[in-house]
Amino acid sequence: MVEPSEPPGAAGSRPRRSRSRSRWPSAAPADPVADGPEADPESVARTILLDQLTGRARSRSELADKLADKGVPDDVATRLLDRFEEVGLVDDEAFARAWVSGRQSAKGLARRALAQELRRKGVDDEVAREALDELDPADEEHAARLLVRKKLRTLTRVDDTTATRRLVGLLARKGYGAGLAYAIVKDELAQADREAPEPDHR
Repeated sequence: MVEPSEPPGAAGSRPRRSRSRSRWPSAAPADPVADGPEADPESVARTILLDQLTGRARSRSELADKLADKGVPDDVATRLLDRFEEVGLVDDEAFARAWVSGRQSAKGLARRALAQELRRKGVDDEVAREALDELDPADEEHAARLLVRKKLRTLTRVDDTTATRRLVGLLARKGYGAGLAYAIVKDELAQADREAPEPDHR
């Protein structure tokens, strides 16, 4: 004999979970940058600057460009940047020195290439020159030799003329003058029992 099934809500059945709880998360805290035109421009600018300076230093010009992109009024941007300079959070001289040291050691860049990068960063030429004057010529040559040695290991199957052209081209792209680049390449090839062709002065 088949027993009748229990009616809905009978004892022993599982109660349904309440659906009254909202699935949506609570509202996020206000973001002064995203609040739109009603947000205080100075608070917006300060938030942008602190965010930009998190992780690495930046030049004043870079920060000014970012504030302009975000629609911060020029007078507000200038006032905040001046204040940040006063407390040492914006310092183009320190930025230039750190940039030169870091890029020279990490990328092997020569003085000329570093000067171009600082100019693109909006650093004043005089400030850049002072930072570049701190470069040790011996360190610059050492960096060039490391670049050549690393590249030379990939050129074992090409002739000496091709290897010389590629190595000199590499150093030229890093900002080294033609005379220094050729002298270093010639010396490094000789140490590897290879010979650089004499440059064509025609």
